[in-house]
Amino acid sequence: MQHHNTILFLHGLESAPGGTKPSFLAECGYKVLNPALPKRSFWESVQLVQEIVDREKPSVIVGSSRGAAVALCVHTEAKLVLIAPAWKRYARTSSRRTPSSAVIIHSKNDKIISFKDSESLAASSGATLIAAGTSHRMGDQKALVAIAAAVKEANNENR
Repeated sequence: MQHHNTILFLHGLESAPGGTKPSFLAECGYKVLNPALPKRSFWESVQLVQEIVDREKPSVIVGSSRGAAVALCVHTEAKLVLIAPAWKRYARTSSRRTPSSAVIIHSKNDKIISFKDSESLAASSGATLIAAGTSHRMGDQKALVAIAAAVKEANNENR
């Protein structure tokens, strides 16, 4: 059974646990699991996350950049909120496994991961694409509010 209000947050390559986005979600009242993902191996990150998903059964997985690509490679019932997903860089095949219920949030001004990558991922999967934020970091207030709204919506669908 999924644990309502438990969110698994997967950080990006150059990020670490406890950043702006997971801290903001915790302030919104969610229990946020925020593991350190190994930088050296993408598939080691996937394996670690799969173990956490199997044990904790989060209701929503939020992945940022590389963390979003990891989320796409995990077998889960959780709803996915993908922030500037780096799927083309890490797991091209994961695009076929993107559920139509996923929400993708991406800044049109992202200089690291192209907004067009998210447009094509949304088009091929039927996922919802929301343009928000001022940069790849997605730490500005409008981006954080969009992320929190997507998590709330996904969590409500899991009730």
